Amino acid sequence: MRIACIGEAMIELSMAGEDTQVGVAGDTLNTAIYLHRTAPALSVDYLTCLGDDPFSKRILDFIANQGVGTAPVRQIAGASPGLYAITTTPEGERSFTYWRSAAAARQLFTDGGFSILEGYDAVYLSGISMAILPHSVRLAFIEWLTTAPIKVIYDSNYRPRLWDSVEHARQVTAALWERADIALPSIDDEMLLFGETAAEVTARFAKHPGIGALKRGEEGPFSLGQKVQQSYPPAGKVVDTTAAGDSFNGGYLGAFLSGQNQSEALMAGHTLAAAVVQHRGAIMPDG
Repeated sequence: MRIACIGEAMIELSMAGEDTQVGVAGDTLNTAIYLHRTAPALSVDYLTCLGDDPFSKRILDFIANQGVGTAPVRQIAGASPGLYAITTTPEGERSFTYWRSAAAARQLFTDGGFSILEGYDAVYLSGISMAILPHSVRLAFIEWLTTAPIKVIYDSNYRPRLWDSVEHARQVTAALWERADIALPSIDDEMLLFGETAAEVTARFAKHPGIGALKRGEEGPFSLGQKVQQSYPPAGKVVDTTAAGDSFNGGYLGAFLSGQNQSEALMAGHTLAAAVVQHRGAIMPDG
């Protein structure tokens, strides 16, 4: 199975007191890496745009060293990637500061259509993937996905500052939930974006025609598409919640797309996320 993960890869600064850890991350890239780790037999590529500067080279080398394919990456002369810094509270809750308004990834699909996705069995994208695109490109992409013979996997991952308007965010996200074969929303994002209560979000996704999981943090995922009743053990000491949802997605998808059942996939996602939040930064050491 060939999977294309689409989005923005950035330089990550993880702050802890006077110490700064420099890494590479991005929501869909995090998922791509954890998906590959969970299911190495699957073919996972990352599709983004980078520049030709030393930081872009560092990102490209990092992705390749993680075992994720870089063939679809387009490098743009004179461009550069985005950068963000993470600060965390003593309880592990994080906040972000971004420098990404001129990032090369904003030029995704502006070079003439979506033919690069032909030949893939599935495409994974997020609300961040869509938010960084011009609205005309977003709509064209949704139209292409409507008829394309490809499995669509979506996580709304709502970041208000990235969108040009909440109306566009709602329009795009609603259209992608309608198209998504595998839905991986987070309850907090959906509450914020659509102004709903937790109960209203849960009721809406309980009717989703596809499969997937509604992520609910420590409470554990709510199964979509199939009824699953099981308990989820809490994480140990939470150090940094960065990439908790991204890693859940990678663990869930790796298990589910490898043939495990819904119950096993949900537990795989939760177990991986519980491990990731006990490490600083988005990508925990492998092994």
